[in-house]
Amino acid sequence: MIATLPRKENRMMHSENGQTQWNNIYRLGGVAAVSAVLVGLAEIIITFLPGGNVPRETVLDWFKLFQENWFLGLRNLGLLNILLNTLAIVIFFALYAAHKQDRHQPYATLAMLFALLGVGVFYATNRAFAMLDLSNQYATATTDAQRVVIEAAGHAMLAVGKSHTPGTLLGFSLVEVAGMMISIMMLRSGIFSRATAYAGLLGFGFLLVFEFLSSLISGLSAVAMTLAMFGGMLSMAWYLLTARQLFKLGQHPIEHS
Repeated sequence: MIATLPRKENRMMHSENGQTQWNNIYRLGGVAAVSAVLVGLAEIIITFLPGGNVPRETVLDWFKLFQENWFLGLRNLGLLNILLNTLAIVIFFALYAAHKQDRHQPYATLAMLFALLGVGVFYATNRAFAMLDLSNQYATATTDAQRVVIEAAGHAMLAVGKSHTPGTLLGFSLVEVAGMMISIMMLRSGIFSRATAYAGLLGFGFLLVFEFLSSLISGLSAVAMTLAMFGGMLSMAWYLLTARQLFKLGQHPIEHS
């Protein structure tokens, strides 16, 4: 009996250390969710700055933008979305952890996998920094032949990496589907409020429809932008409500085995 006491104490210490680590994951997820809202607000603010919402029709327009304002060029090709997708990795892992012992846990795992796949596809297709490099090459090119080759490379980059086009549809859509899936888990598990779940379902649902309309169907830009506006506001509400609950779980967590 005496010999087993140290083993029991070790198991207790191991359990406490493990729980502390989960607490930290919840808090980290809460910080990431709040940061996602800040990134979204930054996106809105930049849109209203000079040149923040000016359409770029040609490759040369993009090269000119990068030469005049490299940050705005990177932003218009998804710089802030790179940050948002990085934060999504942390958020979805924290939400997986929150549902770890729920009976719907396999679906929470599936939602996390969809999110990770979407983030990976987005990273693979983003061409912001590649276009910055091409614009610098174009500015220093000395012959028309060099400029023609660089311009052709720019066309190829935009075909893949220009936001809200068929090239970026898959990456964005997978993350938005993941957001809807984890919101369904929130609704069923009761760990998060129903308001959080519905905000996620509607917000990510609107954004998903927006991606399809803006990427595949022309002539519906007004409808698409309306969906994007409501989807953006609801998704930011989802991030804030999710962050609040994750911070609570960090103080009074669900017991994990």
